[in-house]
Amino acid sequence: MKKLLEIKKYSLLVGLLLVVFTSCNNDIKKENTTVVETSRTEYLPYYNEESFTPNWLIPGSEDEMAFHKIPDFKLVNQLGDTITQKTFEDKIYITDFFFTICPGICPQMTENMNKVQDEFKNDSDILLLSHSVMPSTDSVPVLKEYAKNHDVIANKWHLVTGDKMEIYELGRDHYFVENDLGVPKSIDDFLHTENFLLIDKNKHIRGIYNGLNRASIAQLITDVKTLQAE
Repeated sequence: MKKLLEIKKYSLLVGLLLVVFTSCNNDIKKENTTVVETSRTEYLPYYNEESFTPNWLIPGSEDEMAFHKIPDFKLVNQLGDTITQKTFEDKIYITDFFFTICPGICPQMTENMNKVQDEFKNDSDILLLSHSVMPSTDSVPVLKEYAKNHDVIANKWHLVTGDKMEIYELGRDHYFVENDLGVPKSIDDFLHTENFLLIDKNKHIRGIYNGLNRASIAQLITDVKTLQAE
């Protein structure tokens, strides 16, 4: 009889311990769930200078509205059409800098930009913009031929030429595409970079990517979709 009572007491103690453990475990799960939900990044960062230090702003906030934007420009694409910021109104766009006779990095950059084009070819909210850094030789007919040879979709992917000073100022002073930080440059210093940039509908820089790297291009595609969901 005494032994039976001891067994019952032991069973009751084990039962109580199980209840306490289960309760604590559930509380931990709830707490962990709360942490995940509140610490998750909701927005892509914003960038405003050549070091590409991320700024975490809330879209639509006063800070965001006052933040660095790509200024207006006036260039000409492969169809001979004038291209300005109006062309990209309410659009997300990916941009880079290239030239048609480039024997080095440009062919691979063009191939990877083609992958981005294929991913979003049926999405009218996404456009591509490639600036020639040799506008004196990359005329409209040259760009048109290049576009034909590389399956560039007209009005989806704009290859642009124009004033060299304007293109170089855009690249260096507003897109910050070059990697050599702090090195002073003049118009005579050739602008050459493998970087792709992601620009949102409000003309803010939201990402920088290596246009030669497959993983970076995959991240760019993912980030475009994240930006669309903001």
